[in-house]
This record gives sequence, C-alpha cells and structure tokens, in this order.
Amino acid sequence: MSIVKSFSVGDGDMFYINHNSDNFTTIDCCNYSDGTNVDWDLFYEHLKEIKNESRGKNITRFISTHPDDDHIGGLEEYDNEIGINNFYCVENETTKSDETDDFKKYCKLRNGDKHFYLYKGCSRKWMNISDNERDAAGIHCLWPIIFNDDYKSALEEAKKGNSPNNISPIINYSLNNSAKVMWMGDLESDFIEKIKDKINWNEIDILFAPHHGRESGKLSSGILKNLNPKIIVIGEAPSEHLNYYKGYNTITQNSAGDIIFECITNKVHVFVSNENYTVDFLDNDNQYDRNGGYYLGTLNL
Repeated sequence: MSIVKSFSVGDGDMFYINHNSDNFTTIDCCNYSDGTNVDWDLFYEHLKEIKNESRGKNITRFISTHPDDDHIGGLEEYDNEIGINNFYCVENETTKSDETDDFKKYCKLRNGDKHFYLYKGCSRKWMNISDNERDAAGIHCLWPIIFNDDYKSALEEAKKGNSPNNISPIINYSLNNSAKVMWMGDLESDFIEKIKDKINWNEIDILFAPHHGRESGKLSSGILKNLNPKIIVIGEAPSEHLNYYKGYNTITQNSAGDIIFECITNKVHVFVSNENYTVDFLDNDNQYDRNGGYYLGTLNL
C-alpha cells in the first residue's frame, strides 16, 4: 500500500507520497492559506505530518516542479525542520527580481551537492531503479527534453526573471497493479500544445491538473483522450479561473480540502478532510474514516 496526499494550501501545491517501499517523496511545498497570507500554524502541522509519515524511511526526496512562491513557500523552514537530503528539480538558472528567503534556499539546493536534475527518461537508484537493498519508488520523468528548442526558450525566460511555469517537469508515479498518477507542475496550455508530440501520453488513473486546474493550463481533448484519467484533481485557485474538465470525473480541492489516495492492489480508497464533500462516481467499499480524512469512496481499477 502507498499513500498519495494533496494538502489544501490555498493557491498553491504541496503533496507527498508514502511509498510501499523504503522511499518517501515530497512534491513542492506552500505555506499559504489564503492567497499570499502565510499560515505558519497550518504549515507546521503539515511538516509534522510529513515528519511522522517519513519516519523510518531511509530514502527521502523533495521534488520541486519550479520556483514560484506558491510551490516553494516555506522551503527554508521545511529544510530546517525536516532536512532535504535529495533535491530534485530541472537544471535551470531562474532569477527573481525579489529574492525571498525561500527562493534563495531553492537556488542553494538547486546548485548544491544534494541536487539531482530531472529530464525525460532519467534514471536513478532508488527513484526508479531497484536493487537488493531496496525497491524503487516508481517515479518516472516524461519531460523535459533538455535539447528541445521550446524548452530552452522557457529556460531562457526564467533566467531573465520571467515566469518559470514552463520549466516544470512531467512526473509519473506508478505502483504495480495499482494507481498511476501524474503531476505537471504549472505547465501552460500553449506550451503543452507545442511539446505534446514529444511526450508519451499513456493512460493514467489520477491526474493533478496542470496550473492548479486553471484555464491557462487546460489540457487539450487529444491529450486527455490518450491519458484517459479516471480522476482529475482540480487544484486550488479562484473559481473564476478554473476549468472543470467537463465530461471527466473530478475532485475539486477548493471544496474537498485535503485529498488522500490510499493505493492498494487494483483499487484506490479516497479520503477528504471536508466531511460534507461528495462525488457520485466512486464505489462504496465500506471503508472507515482514516488517514486524517473522511471516506469519499473507492476507485476500482
């Protein structure tokens, strides 16, 4: 069994994967609660949970999709409280006109001796290579292709101090005989369309919609047809900016709160922190509330 959790952090992203192996992965962090207002009490609760859930794991990694404040907010405190032993990001030279302490920490980790640069098809012991010591985490990178001209242009824009959204990698997590999950950071629709033919869009089960589910990150019908996601998670953003992916089963984090996916053989039990949130597309497997959430239903794979 593995647990994939998406924290409700306002207009930002923060996830973890408690793998069914000696691995633990955090993807992004955000200490917001409402817009750009920092809720340190809530953030420390998230750090406490991550610390508890990762206890006993010998391989821990932090994956940073890109260095915008809503994806690295609290990074310095995360490192102080938990420690980042393996920092995963794309190789980049992003600059900011206003360098926060968290961005400075990002740059230090990005350029330091604990980094690993992500690119399409990259391999690393125990990210996606097992050995006699421990099983792999099941994490694979589908993008970027580092010599792609569109990607190099995105890197150059970030280097100039413009938006780093389009340097985000595309990451898949897969578990044998269970869920396949995809993250796309804050990739924007027009950029995705430029690179879509360079990516293997194989079927997945759970998609965290790019750019928090905003219209600006909407995936085209062709990509969605290939991915055929069973659940699309719409992230937190002002409702007027969201695209609700009509025709697909969705969970909206604005309403659901924290979302927990308990991945076991051939099924995923889903829990949310809002006990009043409901959907009509999950089966009832008669699970009890747990993992800090209320049972929403079960996705049979």
